[in-house]
Amino acid sequence: MACREAQELRAITEGERLTPCFQPIVDVGRQRVHGYEALIRGPEGTWLQSPLTLFDVAMRTGLLVDLDLMCRRLAIAAFARLGLPGRLFLNVMPSTIVDRDFREGLTLGYLHEQGLAPNRVVIELTEHVPIQDYALMRQAVAHYRDMGFQVALDDLGAGHSSLRHWAELRPDFVKLDRHFIAGIDREPGKREFLRSILDVARSLGCQLIAEGVETIEEYRCLWELDRSLSLLQGYYFARPSLNPPREIETFLRIGAPLRQEKVRSARVILKPLMPITPQWAVLDLADHFRADPELRCVAVVEAGRPLGVIRRNAFLTLFTNPYSHALFAKRQVRELIDPRVPIALDETPLSALSQQLTDSRDMPQEDFVIVDAQGDYLGMGNIVDLLREITAIQVRQARHANPLTGLPGNLLINETLSEWLEAGVAFTAVYCDLDNFKAYNDAYGYARGDRVITALAQLLDQQAGQNDFLGHVGGDDFMLLLAGERWERRCHAILEAFGDMAPGFYDAEDRRGGGVWVKSRQGRLTHYPFVSLSLAARPVGDGRGHDPLTIAAELSELKQQAKRQAGNSLFVERRQHAHG
Repeated sequence: MACREAQELRAITEGERLTPCFQPIVDVGRQRVHGYEALIRGPEGTWLQSPLTLFDVAMRTGLLVDLDLMCRRLAIAAFARLGLPGRLFLNVMPSTIVDRDFREGLTLGYLHEQGLAPNRVVIELTEHVPIQDYALMRQAVAHYRDMGFQVALDDLGAGHSSLRHWAELRPDFVKLDRHFIAGIDREPGKREFLRSILDVARSLGCQLIAEGVETIEEYRCLWELDRSLSLLQGYYFARPSLNPPREIETFLRIGAPLRQEKVRSARVILKPLMPITPQWAVLDLADHFRADPELRCVAVVEAGRPLGVIRRNAFLTLFTNPYSHALFAKRQVRELIDPRVPIALDETPLSALSQQLTDSRDMPQEDFVIVDAQGDYLGMGNIVDLLREITAIQVRQARHANPLTGLPGNLLINETLSEWLEAGVAFTAVYCDLDNFKAYNDAYGYARGDRVITALAQLLDQQAGQNDFLGHVGGDDFMLLLAGERWERRCHAILEAFGDMAPGFYDAEDRRGGGVWVKSRQGRLTHYPFVSLSLAARPVGDGRGHDPLTIAAELSELKQQAKRQAGNSLFVERRQHAHG
């Protein structure tokens, strides 16, 4: 039997009767295709058409390396022939990259044949065969990286060793198994697990890819859960195909709010519990509660509008005596409705919802009703879930805030810049940097230097409007995103205010001398004038199509232009920029 299987498989590989398919991996933040995973299919209509069967036979017959290399070569050729954009994710068996390919550089040769650069390829390690020698695997992964490849770990959570693979190999991408994505919009436990995995990914400098996104509800939940999880893959966007789409038409329309805090609304805690009508029989509701011990509360709805709720504990106390069934046998639940229940719009931000419920006099219990903009019933919310989400937001913001100023740090700055660009709104990005600050630190010490940074942060915060964003890049560098057309006037107000403040940072003698004398490494005394502020401004008309990394690079260049001007200065980029 094994001999016949080996013969059939050899005939397939020698005849190259394998078909590469491609499934898009999408960047939902930038709303474009990030790359494609190459998937292989055996000869159509045969028992080896399924890739699972194909590779299972290859493992049993000792032909796994030959099959893996053949699949890789055909996938690279098809990817180049189709002219697909973005990166190519190649599924690779760990045993293969420490075997022939590691020794002979076959994958690099395949790419050279097709004119593809290694930095467009991600080696995606699958766990069908366990890794026996981690030291050798780390060496092989380093070898691939030196050649320009990136590395991904497939199906995190599906295999017994996947967490060890992550720790040992430190991949550039980790693909989360579809089990943790299926139904995530309905399962709080999966959302908590994903938050933890995202924290690990950030700490290791790794990007997470969520596989198996099949519904719009899963997509929306992932996007609202954490905007840093922007790489998604699944049937919702596209199935594997011979000629996959270059553009995706099923993206959500995302308009990012112009706020420092990403708005998470009541939708994230909504539970679509079935309501009942006022005409329900009381005894039917008693059976309904008894059938579901977890059900604490039901909404009573008529013509889509909530009339109130009936709470489990209060309702079941009606049945504490032997005559209850006879008493309520012919009565309807309309007589038992409790109208004292808070009602929240599904678009209400969680912070506003918390305040609304805190101020409400109609909150004897922990459940409340959630409705849409027309006032129609959508589901129920719970105080515990609300507090959990708010705590998660606060913890995340604190984790990524600058410890000195408490302002959003680099991760949140980059996320917010991306959101504003994708929203297509007009704004101005302003990079703020202090001049002569190192000399100040050398003269007065870092403690007083921190006071200058804190004072600047407070000044920028005072000048920033409600719709603006302020972040602390680090050290004496800050980032402002200013909405509206009066940004230039505010920049000059910031410069003027800082100019008035700066002398106050110095001792009286240095104030009279206009600055400090600091000895260089060569022992030469040099005079440095008062600390001043340089602002570099980059107006953005319509950010759609712009890359945040490009904007950041331009701001860095503009900052150097601003610092060449003496004193408090503003340098504005006036050139017109084409999109993309």
